[in-house]
Amino acid sequence: MKKILIANRGEIAIRVMKTAHKMGINTVAIFSEADRNAPHVRYADESICIGEAPSNKSYLLGDKIIREAKKLNVDAIHPGYGFLSENADFAENVEKNGLIFIGPKSSAIKTMGSKLAAKEAVKSYNIPMVPGVDRAVTDPKEAAEIARNTGFPILIKASAGGGGKGMRIVEKEIDVESQMARAISEAESAFGDGSVFIEKYITSPRHIEIQILADSHENIIHLFERECSIQRRHQKVVEEAPSTILTPELRNEMGQAAIKVAKACNYLGAGTVEFLIDSNLNFYFLEMNTRLQVEHPVTELISNIDLVEQQIKIARGEKINFKQEDLKIKGHALELRVYAEDPMNDFLPSVGNLSTYQIPNGDGIRVDDGFEEGMDIPIYYDPMLSKLITYGNTRDEAIQLMIEAIDNYKIEGVKTTLPFGKFVCEHEAFKTGKFDTHFVKNYYSSDKLKIKHEEEAKIAALIGLQVYLEDQKILKTSNNN
Repeated sequence: MKKILIANRGEIAIRVMKTAHKMGINTVAIFSEADRNAPHVRYADESICIGEAPSNKSYLLGDKIIREAKKLNVDAIHPGYGFLSENADFAENVEKNGLIFIGPKSSAIKTMGSKLAAKEAVKSYNIPMVPGVDRAVTDPKEAAEIARNTGFPILIKASAGGGGKGMRIVEKEIDVESQMARAISEAESAFGDGSVFIEKYITSPRHIEIQILADSHENIIHLFERECSIQRRHQKVVEEAPSTILTPELRNEMGQAAIKVAKACNYLGAGTVEFLIDSNLNFYFLEMNTRLQVEHPVTELISNIDLVEQQIKIARGEKINFKQEDLKIKGHALELRVYAEDPMNDFLPSVGNLSTYQIPNGDGIRVDDGFEEGMDIPIYYDPMLSKLITYGNTRDEAIQLMIEAIDNYKIEGVKTTLPFGKFVCEHEAFKTGKFDTHFVKNYYSSDKLKIKHEEEAKIAALIGLQVYLEDQKILKTSNNN
């Protein structure tokens, strides 16, 4: 494998390129017209414009990407995450055209891409499932009956869903019909598939995921867990590894369950098995993401394993060169997704120009990004600017380092989730590890953040005044002399 095309943009494209370059592999960037001057384009050895700014006219044009890859004598394609990374047809077409897809086989993507198919695939492995039905439901009367048997509240969920789309929590029977209609409509709009299923809604869940690696020599290992319970609109914002609630026994049990899920779909490469944990520490299979996760850096830091390097090696047919017993958790890592969103205004996207963009640096601080000062934030893509990751010997150390890194991250021109990240890290519920996926609903409001900002501004003003008065004293003393 001498040349890889990265079918993505921004920070994940650069992240893959860094490892490829370290391995002596040349890289090809693709870019839309909106990304012509983006850092990932300059970072690559070669680059090719793939189309107009909208993703359906550029980054989602799988056939065109494959054609351009063949013209440039590319050996393999890495999809990153998002865009075509979980598109089974794209993965299959890459292989049909004699190229290596750095990811799982299309059959695994297809199976795990449908939550219903995934449940069916793992059924025989005795993996705990959330109570409910594992088939599509379209009749509101049948849904109401299932809900009565399961017990309210229930969760109506799109089979092909993700990112919180096509998902509705229903607490009363009278609301089942209207919420089903909304979930089906949203699922059809977002995924072209209106299939929904019904399961018991876990009222105080923790969202825990297990990172796995599987090679073509029947080796499957897990690289421990990530805690992803701090979310807004069912989407993750703060992640960490390890979790505060897993005992060594539970970690092993969940790790083995994740390995079984990988076996169930004959998995290859890096993947993530997601679980919900209830207040009694019972865990339930949620889904499998058949790609590299946004939050993979926290796993890399606590395991000292480069996951992109492992993806590439596995795609080349190599064996995983370490065993489960070789892996040990060392230290603690946190990640904040720095979105161009306004946490004071319901996390709505904030577009504009990065008039100031200065990243923090120092021991234990890692920033994965694809932006630089002076760039405009494109309206066409996900609004994530970067991932701010901190690592310490202990969780407290990683949290304190994150707070300091946020303070030293200078961004002007757009609103970001940096203040929200600091709010989380300073909150007692987070610091003590006593939180769940309802953290935002239970503890956060824009008013609280505003009050905190005002208090910090007052303190800064008082410090400034004190420094000024001290300077005046020195000045007067020197004049009197």
